[in-house]
Amino acid sequence: MKLSNLISAFALFLAIGLISFTKPIEGVIVDVTNSVVNWKGYKVTGSHEGTIGLKSGELTYAEDVLTGGNFTIDMTSLSCSDLEGEYKGKLEGHLQSPDFFNVAEFPAATFNITKVAAKGTPGDYKVTGDLTIKGITKLIKFYAHVESTDSGKVYTSDITIDRTEFDVRYGSGSFFDSLGDKTIYDEFELNVKLVTK
Repeated sequence: MKLSNLISAFALFLAIGLISFTKPIEGVIVDVTNSVVNWKGYKVTGSHEGTIGLKSGELTYAEDVLTGGNFTIDMTSLSCSDLEGEYKGKLEGHLQSPDFFNVAEFPAATFNITKVAAKGTPGDYKVTGDLTIKGITKLIKFYAHVESTDSGKVYTSDITIDRTEFDVRYGSGSFFDSLGDKTIYDEFELNVKLVTK
């Protein structure tokens, strides 16, 4: 056999072997109706909390191991659950205003997973990705847990975000002096529960 034919045969064998051992990527759609994202923000005099909805989401797998995903967050759905009536409406309006998330100009936020590392225990992962709010993208990291159910998978994670990194500085003691008890802390929390179809 000529050397060129031998090299070609070896290359073909190698390609087939790589294809055989490459894990196929599978996409799983997130059920945005049954998924929920809870938020909680803190100030000197207390805290407020509420929910925010997803517009769409997809997670990717290779042989039942989480590998990635992307999400679109509906910023217009930002709501408060610990107040009622006039005060509820005022806070929601303020959070959606240019003082905070300016949803008229930026109606959606996005999160794209760039890296997933298994923690060593089944269903536990360290997730790294790009979060974009108000057109500003920052790298964030958090832990996620996945459980299988009869109807699909459920993902839970607790995420802490520094709002000032996304130009949300209203009431921040890091940028304004003498705020006193009107100070709003920079970090807020997200408690995420995702359900796949």
